[in-house]
Amino acid sequence: MAAYEDARADKMEQWKQQPESALALAILFDQFPRNMFRGSPRSFESDGLARDVAAQALDHDFDRQLSPEQRQFFYLPFMHSENLNDQKRCVDLYEKLGDEFASDFARQHHDIIERFGRFPHRNQVLGRDTTLEEAEFLKDHAGF
Repeated sequence: MAAYEDARADKMEQWKQQPESALALAILFDQFPRNMFRGSPRSFESDGLARDVAAQALDHDFDRQLSPEQRQFFYLPFMHSENLNDQKRCVDLYEKLGDEFASDFARQHHDIIERFGRFPHRNQVLGRDTTLEEAEFLKDHAGF
């Protein structure tokens, strides 16, 4: 928890300078809160930070210096984004990676954002109203 709070307070800025440490920072921002704060709005509070770290890492081709399995953790912040451009980028990244299962999963996320502009399964946790169309969708799709 202390490492997460330090990272959120910009005390780990130097971690962005190397592929492995940037990857660790992306995971810290993207994955840790989803597990530490599950069921709380805090589980999504550092999504933007994770996406920023991942985008900077990709700008420096850090993903190409890592294994395909590691690369995926740079791509997940785009998958978790409710921004359609991030979703398009995610699909492209996974398709280039050549992992059909992950590519399909990325397309599923993309299609939800394209349709609703957000992930309806987050509505309750984030205190958002759910539309009738979203409620119908959620009957068959509880989330990821």
